[in-house]
Amino acid sequence: MSSVSVFGAQWGDEGKGKIIDGLARDADVIVRYQGGANAGHTVIVGGAKYVLHLIPSGILHPGKVNVIGNGLAVDPLKFIEEVEGLRARGVKVDGSNLRLSSAAHVIFEHHKRIDLASERWRGVGRIGTTGRGIGPCYADKAARTGLRVADLLEPERCRRRLAAALAEKNALLEQVHGEQPLSLEEQLARYMHLGEVLRPFVGDTGAEVREAYRRGKQILFEGAQGALLDIDHGSYPYVTSSNTGSDGIAAGAGFPARWLDRVVGIAKAYCTRVGEGPFPSEDHGADGVKIREAGNEYGATTGRPRRCGWFDVLAMRYSLELNGADGWIMTNLDVLDSFEEIKVATAYEVGGRVHREWPGAHVDLADVQVHMESARGWKTDITGVRRYEDLPMLTRKYVEWVEKLVGVPIVMLSVGPDRDQIIPREGLKGALAHA
Repeated sequence: MSSVSVFGAQWGDEGKGKIIDGLARDADVIVRYQGGANAGHTVIVGGAKYVLHLIPSGILHPGKVNVIGNGLAVDPLKFIEEVEGLRARGVKVDGSNLRLSSAAHVIFEHHKRIDLASERWRGVGRIGTTGRGIGPCYADKAARTGLRVADLLEPERCRRRLAAALAEKNALLEQVHGEQPLSLEEQLARYMHLGEVLRPFVGDTGAEVREAYRRGKQILFEGAQGALLDIDHGSYPYVTSSNTGSDGIAAGAGFPARWLDRVVGIAKAYCTRVGEGPFPSEDHGADGVKIREAGNEYGATTGRPRRCGWFDVLAMRYSLELNGADGWIMTNLDVLDSFEEIKVATAYEVGGRVHREWPGAHVDLADVQVHMESARGWKTDITGVRRYEDLPMLTRKYVEWVEKLVGVPIVMLSVGPDRDQIIPREGLKGALAHA
């Protein structure tokens, strides 16, 4: 038996979809344990592009079981839209290969309206939310006023709980945000109908995953967003509303932490960030634009242009240590093919004090001065390379330099968007590691 956690080690958008898609070939069960439809995993198969928002990347491999765990905030409309979109492209999706936790919380129309209205209310203090209702849904979960998938399948319970929720939310919409209230009867009819569409997929997924592990199945846990957006350990308050790394698996999937066998981080050879919040190694000049265009750095879900900058050693070391990573995968190395000089953030300076480790919550990242070091670029197209020893010497020097700075082995490189554009390195061994 084997269980592997794969998580994003930066601010999200690290290329997890492609890597998880590759690792899913050796997995039996692929589990998503946090987040919502604001996450977009892009996978390219034979030149065809698939953008997955809620459904795990293993859905593109026949014979795999894909699980949406209890830790997610699920918009039934987005779930059904994604299922139907995959079916229209010939992908099998039914209750045998896609499972939905009955304990996952449901995003309603009032969550989405409040999300957008609250962001307008914040003005210059806005978070940069995607407006999909995920934060308000998680807020209701913590306040114990939310509804779960199981509630949609029980008419009387759904009516009772939604009526109580809407009494509060309608008051907020009308009296604070000046918007029209929602009709209880209309919302009930809509979401109970959606619940019936969801019913074939619904089950106790935590019990199902634990049983699969006991039977010797290979389990792959798929993180969404990135470690630096973790609700507890990220650059708060500019974070997402859940625990994004391996720390979220026990709670978000109902899988004991001690049963996790291997943890692998994923990070780009540079850095990007979407939305508001500090980004110490951001490049505001021509190089930032060049990275964005070379890497097609636009949100898979929102289409928003990503902020771009250089690899940050402090942030990466922190993310990997926080999640107990055995190794990490460097993606998008080919994006740096055309650069004469490649920069890396190796220290922060605040008030005259130099930090070579992540400074912690007491330091405002917006105030740090970044110390950069540089390496020579290789000025060669590496997208066709499949063996590490065939990479240009300067490429290998960059990889090994960054690896030494971070202090955790790089077990794989990605040099393009397609499934086969990967280069294994010595490192982790065993099923699902592909190293």
